[in-house]
Amino acid sequence: MKRRNLLRALAIGAPLATAGAVGAGIAAADTANFKVMATEQVANKVMVFDKDKSFSDANRYKSWSPGTGGWSNLSDCRIRDTAQFGAIGLAAASGGKVGIWNITTEKDQELNDVLWSATPGGNPHALERIPNVGAFVSASSDGFLTVYAPTKVSDPSTLAKVQTVSLAGAHGVIWDPNNSLLWAAGNKTVQAYSVTGTYRNTRLKTHSKKVALSGLGHDLQADFSNSSLLQVSDSYGVYSINKTTLAKTTLHTTTRIKAYVKMKSGEHFYIRGDNAGSRDWGSPTIVFSQSADRTRTGAEFYKVRYYTTAYN
Repeated sequence: MKRRNLLRALAIGAPLATAGAVGAGIAAADTANFKVMATEQVANKVMVFDKDKSFSDANRYKSWSPGTGGWSNLSDCRIRDTAQFGAIGLAAASGGKVGIWNITTEKDQELNDVLWSATPGGNPHALERIPNVGAFVSASSDGFLTVYAPTKVSDPSTLAKVQTVSLAGAHGVIWDPNNSLLWAAGNKTVQAYSVTGTYRNTRLKTHSKKVALSGLGHDLQADFSNSSLLQVSDSYGVYSINKTTLAKTTLHTTTRIKAYVKMKSGEHFYIRGDNAGSRDWGSPTIVFSQSADRTRTGAEFYKVRYYTTAYN
């Protein structure tokens, strides 16, 4: 970690939009040759690769390594855009931590790039940003969502816990820009929440929109082929949910899908827990429907994302 990048990460008030949005090469739209972002729990890194190249160290596009302790077993990653910093990374770890880091032009980033972190506890599995109000919501599998809100939207150092919301088996969260709702996946349910208030008065309120699942919900992601849909995986398969009508369509009946992404092109890719290795909930392989599967020997991937700042 270069000293100038450490100082830049610590300078919370400094505008970093150019470094994040341009220098980091974040995808703004779906392309045929896209990049994927995944949590890898053996090395405990967030890793970004071109999907058309082998997932080797030599081919890595970027990585973020927060260390172990509270950051062990990284369980979520995603990219979001901010007015102050440009692109930032969001992460959750089963070791207990959630946080955000500034995505600079540096190829391999570390804990020193963190802008903010917290310890919601309860096995954190996901973290999402609520745009405009600058709040963040984590999902912990022990059964709750935690809301963090700032006194100054552009300054993550002012974030503090303002609310805890019960949701059995909470695993996934995603912001829905079409309806201004936060959706969360838990045990046998996908529940929507409206957001009220600003700054430290930001609160989640249970919305009437709710969809039943057959098993434990694992992950929620956008459908990049149709912004009116959500993709959700549970213990028994993958489903598409219409955010307006709440109609649920079964896409796949493959079990133990930990993360599933559908692109504009129709290509989808996913990680399936293989019941093997040091972490039987993960897999060394990311499966692609229209491209070669990518296996990293000795790895345990857990979550995978399209490397973009879009909420869709």
